[in-house]
Amino acid sequence: MARGAEFLGCDIAILGGAMSWISERHLVSAISNAGGFGVIACGAMSPELLDTEIAETKKRTDKPFGVNLITMHPQLFDLIEVCARHKVSHVVLAGGLPPAGGLDAIKASGAKVICFAPALALAKKLIRSGVDALVIEGMEAGGHIGPVSTSVLAQEMLPEIADQLPVFVAGGIGKGQLIAGYLEMGAAGVQLGTRFVCATECIAHPNFKKAFIRASARDAIASVQIDPRLPVIPVRALRNAEMEAFAAKQREVAQKLDDGKVDMGAAQLEIEHYWAGALRRAVIDGDVETGSVMAGQSVGMVKAEEPVADIIAALMAEAAEALETRAH
Repeated sequence: MARGAEFLGCDIAILGGAMSWISERHLVSAISNAGGFGVIACGAMSPELLDTEIAETKKRTDKPFGVNLITMHPQLFDLIEVCARHKVSHVVLAGGLPPAGGLDAIKASGAKVICFAPALALAKKLIRSGVDALVIEGMEAGGHIGPVSTSVLAQEMLPEIADQLPVFVAGGIGKGQLIAGYLEMGAAGVQLGTRFVCATECIAHPNFKKAFIRASARDAIASVQIDPRLPVIPVRALRNAEMEAFAAKQREVAQKLDDGKVDMGAAQLEIEHYWAGALRRAVIDGDVETGSVMAGQSVGMVKAEEPVADIIAALMAEAAEALETRAH
């Protein structure tokens, strides 16, 4: 883990997964203060909102933290500028390949760039383009997911790329024993999201946290793509009325496409806005029935609300014990 910790500038190479509405100043600063590496989820924020969020996070921690930016954000370069002005040390790019000039704009400020690589070919392409680190995230994760499991991606990709740059593994991690396993395979560290939702410092509504504590792994299901023309990235969330509503929403947007009322870009954006709204209803308002309760399959291992420092300490103790046992 030393390699990942050195790269991030923190004590423990655990990245906080960027979760919209959840990964904000309170949780991010708590993760960094506990020795991990908090990451602000910019999501659909305007540059002004991001500016405030970074400033408020800085008030709560003097430790390094990162910012996750979505590559399809219409004001991506303005957001990069906000990060540069605040001297943010690491920028995480999510949602596809970075647009032309994106990597250069981030690196010009001295920040390190971390990108997601859901396939080996894409990882190699990103390495050639000059990214500083990669996250390989499997389908067990919460929120937007790819089609391949973390264990398969790790086996396929770590032996090929782990010697070239720091690689963090994400998706389905709930215990330290698994962290130890990925470190042995060559990972520089890990990223966890679901495990931190029920942190005392997390601002998610009590109803949202209760849904996590009650849920088992099989309750976290992936959404289904209704229309092949709408390349909707599947989302993993807890089963509720909202998952049914999303199917109806896709049909509604597909109908607008048929009628020529929207083009493909506008259709995809409408789906994205839909998710942002559904997630906010659940996280902020506590509506866990018609809101989206995004959760990874490790949700079954979330048993109680506890401080971030305790979560990280437990994970590290489990990982250390596992590595020690294997050494004998």
